[in-house]
Amino acid sequence: MTVPVRGAIMSKRILYISYDEQVLITRRALLERQGYVVKSALGFKEGMAACADGEFHLFILGHAVPPRDKELLIASFRRNCAAPILSLWRRNERVLDTANYVAFSDDPVQFLKSVAMILVRCAAAKAQPA
Repeated sequence: MTVPVRGAIMSKRILYISYDEQVLITRRALLERQGYVVKSALGFKEGMAACADGEFHLFILGHAVPPRDKELLIASFRRNCAAPILSLWRRNERVLDTANYVAFSDDPVQFLKSVAMILVRCAAAKAQPA
């Protein structure tokens, strides 16, 4: 796996919300190893509080978060931050149109590639003159 250049991502703040503690710990560790600053929240109550916790470069909602809770968390996040939202999708779940990106992957390498791609696209869009 190719590791992104550390200096390019050191300041990237990610909010990651999950309802599965083991997955939360694993994904947070994967992201932190890549140099991202990760604020994680377990469950709806922690997630709602975290959504109001400053500016982020990316918001990730885990597979285990039910669609209705995802919608409420996205609405709360959007009141405070305009960063892109990645909703991790599981089979047979309806796809949310309120998330900017939807991904299905249990593969850690693919997960990290998706995160890096979204952040690169976002940075490129901001660099374009209006």
